[in-house]
Amino acid sequence: MRSHTIKAGAFFIRNFRMTRRNAFTLFEVLFWPAVGLASVGLLTRFLALDADTTAFVLTGTIALSVVQVCQLDVAYGLLFDVWSKSVKHQFLAPIGVGHLVAGSWAMGAVRGALAFLVMASFGAWAFGFDFFKAGLLPLVLFLLGCLLSAAGVGVLTCILLLLFGYRAEVAAWSLVSMLMVLCGVYYPVDLLPAPLAAAGRLLPLTGILEGFRAGYGFAPATASPWGEGLALGVGYLLAGGFTLHWAARSARRSGMLLRLSE
Repeated sequence: MRSHTIKAGAFFIRNFRMTRRNAFTLFEVLFWPAVGLASVGLLTRFLALDADTTAFVLTGTIALSVVQVCQLDVAYGLLFDVWSKSVKHQFLAPIGVGHLVAGSWAMGAVRGALAFLVMASFGAWAFGFDFFKAGLLPLVLFLLGCLLSAAGVGVLTCILLLLFGYRAEVAAWSLVSMLMVLCGVYYPVDLLPAPLAAAGRLLPLTGILEGFRAGYGFAPATASPWGEGLALGVGYLLAGGFTLHWAARSARRSGMLLRLSE
């Protein structure tokens, strides 16, 4: 256990040092989330939305930013090696992809929690948004659900990188946009066409948002949105872990590890 902790911790420290050395990464945590919240918050003022509807929209904005910040760290666990042409060296070391994901996700969770605190504080100050109205436990479950969703998205990006190479880099920034459409970030999922709504119900962030928004007077579409959202998040993460192991073996056989190091 101690050995696994040390190996995962190495990725945590690497991501931390890369973040500390690059001032522009602060934009991912502080600037862009705040700009996004300010833009959407001002739109709610312009449309003269009531307090509960404003809360519906702002919770989606904050959830999306937390997921984006955290999943980027998971993707960076592999992207840093891709950009430095050292993927083959990484996979020659006595570590596994599980260590890469765990350590990178831990750093992403720290950055995601920081982004959440920044946005929640800014929302309270600028728009009078009370993030504690739903209660402390729903707030903790909301943040946990966002971080689980982020881990799944980041793992999917790593899988695509190992299978398709440089062409899949764009997934690190585009997959969250797909979540925005399907998970009801700015509107109820039921507004989507039936096939897309059904797809949205299979994503963990949908249940997490519905569970949290219930504290603001919006009835969830299912009896147990928290349970469904968290169960889907854990299930997809486990499935993603097995798939990532398979993708790493496939990349060794196909020569993708060497191509990513050239």
